[in-house]
Amino acid sequence: MQLEFTEKIILPEIPNLHKISVYEENGGYQAMRKALQMQPDAVTNEVKQSNLRGRGGACFPTGLKWTFMPKQTTKPKYLCCNADESEPGTFKDRQIIEFNPHLLLEGILCAAYAMGIKSTYIYIRGEYHKWYKILQNAVDEAYAKNYVGEKIFGTEFSTDIVVHRGAGAYICGEESALMNSIEGKRGYPRIKPPFPAAFGVWGCPTTINNVETLCNVPHIINRGWEWFSKIGAPKHPGTILLGVSGHVNKPGVYEFPTGILLTDLIYEVCGGVPGNKKIKAVIPGGSSTMWLRGEELEGVRLDAESLKSVGTSIGTGGVIVMDEDTDVIKVLTTISHFYHHESCGQCTPCREGTGWMEKILHSFVREEATLEDIDLLLDVANNIEGNTICALGDAAAWPVQSVIKKFRSEFEKHVKRTTRVSSYIAPPHLVAAEV
Repeated sequence: MQLEFTEKIILPEIPNLHKISVYEENGGYQAMRKALQMQPDAVTNEVKQSNLRGRGGACFPTGLKWTFMPKQTTKPKYLCCNADESEPGTFKDRQIIEFNPHLLLEGILCAAYAMGIKSTYIYIRGEYHKWYKILQNAVDEAYAKNYVGEKIFGTEFSTDIVVHRGAGAYICGEESALMNSIEGKRGYPRIKPPFPAAFGVWGCPTTINNVETLCNVPHIINRGWEWFSKIGAPKHPGTILLGVSGHVNKPGVYEFPTGILLTDLIYEVCGGVPGNKKIKAVIPGGSSTMWLRGEELEGVRLDAESLKSVGTSIGTGGVIVMDEDTDVIKVLTTISHFYHHESCGQCTPCREGTGWMEKILHSFVREEATLEDIDLLLDVANNIEGNTICALGDAAAWPVQSVIKKFRSEFEKHVKRTTRVSSYIAPPHLVAAEV
């Protein structure tokens, strides 16, 4: 059974693991020592064969992404770790930074060695004040031990790690906006191609990986790709961090193999719904992913392929549970307000469309909308999807499309209350006056 898995490879229950001495006592930085004895291509190949897929939402094969980094180039090469965790319902990366930051640093070092990178950045969310301090302290500890910097472990390999704070813009979680922000520019997403591996930070080859993605790398190096590939779902292997919030008795971040049943996570791990109420809806992967109705949850597994088969996605592993009393229109309005507020304004469909969606949804909340406004709202969402430079437009449109599809009757309940002509009986004095 999935729930019998007890080996937590990303967030093991070891006190004070954030300290470098404790991390070393538990095998820390051994993967980096091992990697430095391998050829860089061999490290990349190990990750590629493991079929590790990105944990930032897109689920792109990590090893394959690393192969896009050019081997021969006159330009500097960069690695950017995306720690700009701003998606509503997502809070897994900050747990890694708080409880196991050296695992992240070791993953960055292995990736930098594999791709021949001398400079790396960790782009951390601006609001993460506490976690920035923890992470910077871990980086300082690693420098003091010469695990980062010049001639690491006495070899010819050198690389630096810079922790770069964002300034509170959700859009900078998009990889090209992140790179612009590092350069000191406005956080506008770039048109692709060119892709980061060809033209990234300062026009140089760049690879961007998520925090959780990189934390898997040391374990793959230590134990081998075959070990990793046998954990969880075959097409999406490894463990995954699931941040569960909403109407559950025990919310939190849980680590399980990919493919765990969604119902097991909610009822066995998180203790079910308060008051034993029924589930109306679940958002499985953060606020931008498509919703599932409560009656659709049976048999649904939390991995990329399984969720794709039921019309949604694993996203960033942010599972949001809503009970039977939830007003889904109000929840959707809150989500749409977020995307309207966080739109960078570069693309007209997103800049204008997110505002119109929020206005229409507020009219439903106030019960001032008409039945025609349901299709108007859907039409606006459809005109945003696929028509923007980055995926923020899609992220704003998908929840709206999903909720209209799954809960159209809820919108109908919120329309303007008007008296139907067919049921209207005129008072006698008005009838006489009309005659």
